Amino acid sequence: QVQLVESGGGLVQAGGSLRLSCAASGSTFSGNAMTWHRQPPGKQREWVAGIDSLGSTAYAESVKGRFTISRDNAKNTVYLQMDSLKPEDTAVYYCHGRTYWGQGTQVTVSP
Repeated sequence: QVQLVESGGGLVQAGGSLRLSCAASGSTFSGNAMTWHRQPPGKQREWVAGIDSLGSTAYAESVKGRFTISRDNAKNTVYLQMDSLKPEDTAVYYCHGRTYWGQGTQVTVSP
């Protein structure tokens, strides 16, 4: 059974940092692009960042310069380092690979 499991969310003050992890099991994702998405309260899910199999990255304008996506293929895990967090970053964060979604992890940024 293939699973993506996010962790690392929590409550942080504005200006703080969090690192999210997405651990894959049941299949290797080293040859696949992986992405992070988020769904703010009352809004639609939106793409945040992506990393391809070679390590090339891309970011939404709203997080560029503050968030960093990375991967450790040996651990079958993708990360999202989030710095200089803002209240508008509050959302449930999901990772995605191939046709699979994680269950999400809540990130709340207080003013």
